[in-house]
Amino acid sequence: MANSTGSPRRRGGSHLLVDLGLILTATIWGLNFTVVKAALAEIGPLAFNALRFPCAAVAVWFLIRATGRRMLPPRKDWGIVLLLALIGHVAFQIGFIFGLDRTATGNAALLLSTSPVWVLVISFTMGRERFNLRVLLGVLGTLAGMVILISGGDQEMGTARLGDLLVLGAAVSWGAYTVLGRRLTKRRGALQMTAWTLWAGLPFIVLAGVPDLLRTDWNAVSLQAWLGVVYAGVFAIGIAYLLWYRGVRVIGQNRTSVYQNLVPVVALLSAWLWLSETPTAQQVIGACVILGGVVVARRSRRR
Repeated sequence: MANSTGSPRRRGGSHLLVDLGLILTATIWGLNFTVVKAALAEIGPLAFNALRFPCAAVAVWFLIRATGRRMLPPRKDWGIVLLLALIGHVAFQIGFIFGLDRTATGNAALLLSTSPVWVLVISFTMGRERFNLRVLLGVLGTLAGMVILISGGDQEMGTARLGDLLVLGAAVSWGAYTVLGRRLTKRRGALQMTAWTLWAGLPFIVLAGVPDLLRTDWNAVSLQAWLGVVYAGVFAIGIAYLLWYRGVRVIGQNRTSVYQNLVPVVALLSAWLWLSETPTAQQVIGACVILGGVVVARRSRRR
Protein backbone atom coordinates (compact mmCIF):
# COMPACT_ATOMS: atom_id res chain seq x y z
CA MET A 1 0.00 0.00 0.00
CA ALA A 2 1.29 3.79 -0.96
CA ASN A 3 0.25 7.41 -0.65
CA SER A 4 1.50 10.68 -2.09
CA THR A 5 0.41 14.17 -2.91
CA GLY A 6 2.27 14.22 -6.19
CA SER A 7 0.81 15.75 -9.32
CA PRO A 8 1.48 15.08 -12.97
CA ARG A 9 4.76 16.42 -14.25
CA ARG A 10 3.44 16.72 -17.80
CA ARG A 11 0.03 16.54 -19.41
CA GLY A 12 -1.11 14.84 -22.59
CA GLY A 13 0.85 12.38 -24.67
CA SER A 14 1.24 8.69 -24.19
CA HIS A 15 2.02 7.19 -20.79
CA LEU A 16 1.82 3.57 -21.89
CA LEU A 17 5.01 2.50 -20.11
CA VAL A 18 3.89 4.18 -16.88
CA ASP A 19 0.48 2.52 -17.04
CA LEU A 20 2.08 -0.86 -17.74
CA GLY A 21 4.36 -0.31 -14.76
CA LEU A 22 1.36 0.40 -12.54
CA ILE A 23 -0.40 -2.73 -13.77
CA LEU A 24 2.77 -4.64 -12.86
CA THR A 25 2.76 -2.96 -9.43
CA ALA A 26 -0.85 -4.00 -8.78
CA THR A 27 0.04 -7.51 -9.89
CA ILE A 28 3.06 -7.66 -7.57
CA TRP A 29 0.99 -6.45 -4.61
CA GLY A 30 -1.89 -8.78 -5.44
CA LEU A 31 0.40 -11.81 -5.73
CA ASN A 32 2.10 -10.81 -2.49
CA PHE A 33 -0.90 -11.98 -0.46
CA THR A 34 -0.64 -15.48 -1.92
CA VAL A 35 3.16 -15.55 -1.69
CA VAL A 36 3.11 -14.57 1.98
CA LYS A 37 0.26 -16.96 2.77
CA ALA A 38 2.22 -19.86 1.25
CA ALA A 39 5.43 -18.92 3.07
CA LEU A 40 3.61 -18.70 6.41
CA ALA A 41 2.91 -22.43 6.15
CA GLU A 42 6.64 -22.96 6.81
CA ILE A 43 7.80 -19.83 8.63
CA GLY A 44 6.08 -18.27 11.64
CA PRO A 45 4.52 -14.80 11.16
CA LEU A 46 6.96 -12.91 13.38
CA ALA A 47 9.97 -14.77 11.97
CA PHE A 48 8.79 -14.07 8.43
CA ASN A 49 8.53 -10.34 9.12
CA ALA A 50 11.91 -10.33 10.85
CA LEU A 51 13.41 -11.74 7.64
CA ARG A 52 11.57 -9.76 5.01
CA PHE A 53 11.75 -6.33 6.64
CA PRO A 54 15.55 -6.11 6.43
CA CYS A 55 15.19 -7.00 2.73
CA ALA A 56 12.63 -4.21 2.37
CA ALA A 57 14.82 -1.76 4.32
CA VAL A 58 17.78 -2.41 2.03
CA ALA A 59 15.60 -2.13 -1.09
CA VAL A 60 14.21 1.24 0.05
CA TRP A 61 17.74 2.40 0.95
CA PHE A 62 18.80 1.78 -2.65
CA LEU A 63 15.75 3.72 -3.86
CA ILE A 64 16.64 6.71 -1.69
CA ARG A 65 20.25 6.62 -2.86
CA ALA A 66 19.25 6.28 -6.51
CA THR A 67 16.93 9.30 -6.33
CA GLY A 68 19.42 11.43 -4.39
CA ARG A 69 17.05 12.12 -1.52
CA ARG A 70 17.88 12.85 2.11
CA MET A 71 18.77 9.67 3.98
CA LEU A 72 17.72 10.71 7.51
CA PRO A 73 14.88 12.93 8.72
CA PRO A 74 15.58 16.29 10.38
CA ARG A 75 15.76 16.03 14.17
CA LYS A 76 12.47 17.92 14.56
CA ASP A 77 10.69 15.13 12.65
CA TRP A 78 12.02 12.21 14.72
CA GLY A 79 9.00 12.12 17.03
CA ILE A 80 6.38 11.95 14.28
CA VAL A 81 8.50 9.47 12.30
CA LEU A 82 8.62 7.14 15.30
CA LEU A 83 4.86 7.48 15.92
CA LEU A 84 4.11 6.74 12.28
CA ALA A 85 6.49 3.78 12.35
CA LEU A 86 4.64 2.26 15.31
CA ILE A 87 1.23 2.80 13.68
CA GLY A 88 1.97 2.19 10.02
CA HIS A 89 4.53 -0.59 10.25
CA VAL A 90 4.60 -2.27 13.66
CA ALA A 91 0.84 -2.25 14.40
CA PHE A 92 -0.02 -2.72 10.73
CA GLN A 93 2.28 -5.73 10.38
CA ILE A 94 0.91 -7.39 13.52
CA GLY A 95 -2.60 -7.18 12.11
CA PHE A 96 -1.64 -8.05 8.56
CA ILE A 97 0.71 -10.99 9.10
CA PHE A 98 -1.26 -12.69 11.89
CA GLY A 99 -4.55 -11.94 10.14
CA LEU A 100 -3.40 -13.36 6.82
CA ASP A 101 -2.15 -16.44 8.62
CA ARG A 102 -5.64 -17.00 10.09
CA THR A 103 -8.01 -16.17 7.25
CA ALA A 104 -8.50 -16.70 3.53
CA THR A 105 -6.13 -14.82 1.24
CA GLY A 106 -9.01 -13.20 -0.65
CA ASN A 107 -10.63 -12.00 2.57
CA ALA A 108 -7.35 -10.41 3.67
CA ALA A 109 -6.85 -8.62 0.36
CA LEU A 110 -10.40 -7.28 0.25
CA LEU A 111 -10.45 -6.13 3.87
CA LEU A 112 -7.11 -4.39 3.42
CA SER A 113 -8.49 -2.65 0.32
CA THR A 114 -10.89 -0.75 2.61
CA SER A 115 -8.01 1.45 3.85
CA PRO A 116 -9.07 4.48 1.75
CA VAL A 117 -12.47 4.40 3.44
CA TRP A 118 -10.87 4.38 6.89
CA VAL A 119 -8.77 7.36 5.78
CA LEU A 120 -12.04 9.22 5.17
CA VAL A 121 -13.59 8.11 8.46
CA ILE A 122 -10.51 9.03 10.54
CA SER A 123 -10.12 12.35 8.72
CA PHE A 124 -13.78 13.12 9.46
CA THR A 125 -13.45 12.31 13.18
CA MET A 126 -10.38 14.58 13.35
CA GLY A 127 -12.23 17.42 11.63
CA ARG A 128 -10.08 17.24 8.49
CA GLU A 129 -12.74 15.92 6.13
CA ARG A 130 -16.36 16.73 5.35
CA PHE A 131 -18.80 14.01 4.44
CA ASN A 132 -21.25 14.45 1.60
CA LEU A 133 -24.02 12.03 0.71
CA ARG A 134 -21.97 10.14 -1.88
CA VAL A 135 -19.03 9.65 0.49
CA LEU A 136 -21.42 8.47 3.20
CA LEU A 137 -22.99 5.98 0.80
CA GLY A 138 -19.55 4.74 -0.17
CA VAL A 139 -18.56 4.23 3.47
CA LEU A 140 -21.81 2.48 4.32
CA GLY A 141 -21.52 0.30 1.22
CA THR A 142 -18.00 -0.73 2.19
CA LEU A 143 -19.11 -1.58 5.72
CA ALA A 144 -22.02 -3.63 4.36
CA GLY A 145 -19.64 -5.49 2.06
CA MET A 146 -17.35 -6.29 4.97
CA VAL A 147 -20.23 -7.77 6.95
CA ILE A 148 -21.22 -9.92 3.97
CA LEU A 149 -17.61 -11.01 3.41
CA ILE A 150 -16.75 -11.86 7.00
CA SER A 151 -19.97 -13.80 7.53
CA GLY A 152 -19.69 -15.58 4.19
CA GLY A 153 -16.86 -18.07 4.70
CA ASP A 154 -17.36 -21.78 5.26
CA GLN A 155 -14.85 -21.90 8.11
CA GLU A 156 -15.86 -22.15 11.74
CA MET A 157 -16.27 -19.06 13.85
CA GLY A 158 -13.08 -18.37 15.75
CA THR A 159 -9.74 -18.51 13.99
CA ALA A 160 -10.99 -17.36 10.57
CA ARG A 161 -13.04 -14.53 12.05
CA LEU A 162 -10.15 -13.48 14.29
CA GLY A 163 -7.99 -13.32 11.17
CA ASP A 164 -10.55 -11.10 9.44
CA LEU A 165 -10.67 -8.76 12.43
CA LEU A 166 -6.87 -8.58 12.61
CA VAL A 167 -6.61 -7.64 8.92
CA LEU A 168 -9.38 -5.10 9.41
CA GLY A 169 -7.35 -3.65 12.28
CA ALA A 170 -4.38 -3.43 9.90
CA ALA A 171 -6.52 -1.53 7.38
CA VAL A 172 -7.57 0.94 10.10
CA SER A 173 -3.97 1.38 11.27
CA TRP A 174 -2.90 2.10 7.69
CA GLY A 175 -5.69 4.65 7.44
CA ALA A 176 -4.44 6.35 10.61
CA TYR A 177 -0.85 6.23 9.29
CA THR A 178 -2.00 7.91 6.08
CA VAL A 179 -3.95 10.68 7.82
CA LEU A 180 -1.32 11.43 10.48
CA GLY A 181 1.48 11.30 7.93
CA ARG A 182 -0.03 13.76 5.43
CA ARG A 183 1.87 16.80 6.65
CA LEU A 184 5.18 14.96 6.72
CA THR A 185 4.45 13.59 3.25
CA LYS A 186 3.75 17.07 1.90
CA ARG A 187 6.96 18.45 3.40
CA ARG A 188 9.36 15.59 2.68
CA GLY A 189 7.75 13.44 -0.01
CA ALA A 190 6.08 10.03 0.16
CA LEU A 191 9.18 8.00 -0.64
CA GLN A 192 11.25 9.56 2.14
CA MET A 193 8.40 9.30 4.63
CA THR A 194 7.97 5.63 3.78
CA ALA A 195 11.71 4.95 4.07
CA TRP A 196 12.15 6.79 7.37
CA THR A 197 9.17 5.17 9.06
CA LEU A 198 10.11 1.72 7.74
CA TRP A 199 13.65 2.06 9.09
CA ALA A 200 12.34 3.35 12.44
CA GLY A 201 10.01 0.37 12.76
CA LEU A 202 12.64 -2.17 11.69
CA PRO A 203 14.24 -2.75 15.15
CA PHE A 204 10.83 -3.43 16.76
CA ILE A 205 9.84 -5.90 14.05
CA VAL A 206 13.17 -7.75 14.06
CA LEU A 207 13.35 -7.97 17.87
CA ALA A 208 9.77 -9.27 18.02
CA GLY A 209 10.73 -12.04 15.61
CA VAL A 210 13.90 -13.21 17.36
CA PRO A 211 12.20 -15.89 19.52
CA ASP A 212 10.46 -17.35 16.44
CA LEU A 213 13.71 -17.20 14.47
CA LEU A 214 15.47 -19.23 17.17
CA ARG A 215 12.68 -21.83 17.33
CA THR A 216 12.41 -22.37 13.57
CA ASP A 217 13.88 -25.51 12.02
CA TRP A 218 15.58 -23.85 9.06
CA ASN A 219 16.53 -27.16 7.49
CA ALA A 220 12.83 -27.79 6.92
CA VAL A 221 12.22 -24.44 5.19
CA SER A 222 11.90 -24.85 1.41
CA LEU A 223 13.44 -22.73 -1.32
CA GLN A 224 9.92 -21.58 -2.20
CA ALA A 225 9.48 -20.09 1.28
CA TRP A 226 12.85 -18.31 1.06
CA LEU A 227 11.88 -16.89 -2.32
CA GLY A 228 8.66 -15.71 -0.67
CA VAL A 229 10.70 -13.75 1.87
CA VAL A 230 12.72 -12.07 -0.88
CA TYR A 231 9.62 -11.40 -2.98
CA ALA A 232 7.72 -9.82 -0.07
CA GLY A 233 10.67 -7.64 0.88
CA VAL A 234 12.33 -6.67 -2.40
CA PHE A 235 9.60 -6.91 -5.04
CA ALA A 236 6.49 -5.95 -3.03
CA ILE A 237 8.24 -2.94 -1.49
CA GLY A 238 11.38 -2.06 -3.45
CA ILE A 239 10.42 -2.56 -7.09
CA ALA A 240 6.69 -1.94 -6.61
CA TYR A 241 7.28 1.34 -4.75
CA LEU A 242 9.68 2.53 -7.45
CA LEU A 243 7.05 1.93 -10.15
CA TRP A 244 4.29 3.41 -7.99
CA TYR A 245 6.09 6.66 -7.23
CA ARG A 246 7.07 6.99 -10.87
CA GLY A 247 3.38 6.78 -11.72
CA VAL A 248 2.49 9.43 -9.14
CA ARG A 249 5.20 11.73 -10.50
CA VAL A 250 4.23 11.34 -14.17
CA ILE A 251 0.43 10.93 -14.25
CA GLY A 252 -0.61 12.12 -10.76
CA GLN A 253 -2.03 10.58 -7.60
CA ASN A 254 -5.65 10.37 -8.72
CA ARG A 255 -5.02 8.37 -11.87
CA THR A 256 -2.37 6.24 -10.18
CA SER A 257 -4.62 5.32 -7.26
CA VAL A 258 -7.13 3.73 -9.65
CA TYR A 259 -4.72 0.83 -10.10
CA GLN A 260 -5.03 -0.08 -6.41
CA ASN A 261 -8.46 -1.49 -7.23
CA LEU A 262 -6.73 -4.24 -9.21
CA VAL A 263 -4.85 -5.54 -6.16
CA PRO A 264 -7.67 -7.54 -4.47
CA VAL A 265 -8.76 -8.88 -7.86
CA VAL A 266 -5.27 -10.26 -8.52
CA ALA A 267 -5.12 -11.58 -4.95
CA LEU A 268 -8.42 -13.42 -5.32
CA LEU A 269 -7.43 -14.98 -8.64
CA SER A 270 -3.95 -16.02 -7.50
CA ALA A 271 -5.29 -17.54 -4.27
CA TRP A 272 -7.86 -19.46 -6.31
CA LEU A 273 -5.30 -20.79 -8.80
CA TRP A 274 -2.33 -21.29 -6.44
CA LEU A 275 -3.84 -22.09 -3.05
CA SER A 276 -7.15 -23.56 -4.28
CA GLU A 277 -9.10 -21.05 -2.20
CA THR A 278 -12.34 -21.15 -4.16
CA PRO A 279 -14.51 -18.16 -3.21
CA THR A 280 -18.13 -18.75 -2.22
CA ALA A 281 -20.99 -16.86 -3.85
CA GLN A 282 -21.45 -14.79 -0.68
CA GLN A 283 -17.76 -13.85 -0.65
CA VAL A 284 -17.96 -12.75 -4.31
CA ILE A 285 -20.98 -10.58 -3.48
CA GLY A 286 -19.14 -9.11 -0.49
CA ALA A 287 -16.13 -8.39 -2.71
CA CYS A 288 -18.25 -6.55 -5.26
CA VAL A 289 -19.98 -4.47 -2.58
CA ILE A 290 -16.66 -3.58 -0.89
CA LEU A 291 -14.94 -2.55 -4.11
CA GLY A 292 -18.03 -0.61 -5.19
CA GLY A 293 -18.12 1.26 -1.89
CA VAL A 294 -14.41 2.09 -2.04
CA VAL A 295 -14.72 3.40 -5.61
CA VAL A 296 -17.77 5.55 -4.77
CA ALA A 297 -16.11 7.01 -1.68
CA ARG A 298 -12.89 7.81 -3.54
CA ARG A 299 -14.59 9.35 -6.58
CA SER A 300 -16.91 11.41 -4.40
CA ARG A 301 -14.01 12.75 -2.39
CA ARG A 302 -12.31 14.09 -5.52
CA ARG A 303 -15.34 15.96 -6.79
